[in-house]
Amino acid sequence: MKIAGWVLSGLIGLFLVVASAAPKFMGIEAATYAMEVVGWPVKYLLLIGCIEVGCVILFLIPRTALLGAVLTTGLLGGALAANLRVDNPLFSHTLFSIYLGVAVWVALWLREEKLRGVFPLVK
Repeated sequence: MKIAGWVLSGLIGLFLVVASAAPKFMGIEAATYAMEVVGWPVKYLLLIGCIEVGCVILFLIPRTALLGAVLTTGLLGGALAANLRVDNPLFSHTLFSIYLGVAVWVALWLREEKLRGVFPLVK
């Protein structure tokens, strides 16, 4: 279970850094367009990218993983609200934050025995 949790955590971290934060750092058109669609000024691209990377780092360090998961959940909640506000497609855009958030918590649950003790699947 622990190995599966670390593999999933690594994939999530890789996705957030490579597919989400890096385009923001590079100012790629897909990132700037997404900001325009949800009504956020492009000047916040760098800040949001830094927040994403910070959340990933906290999530991947065992001592701060719970804090990283909580902060990532908050970040994803903001993304969900922004997409919902502009009526983006539900299953592909708006709910993607939910899918990713569930994956973050499943990965942490698999990694951390203490978390499995708090939220057991069966008694």
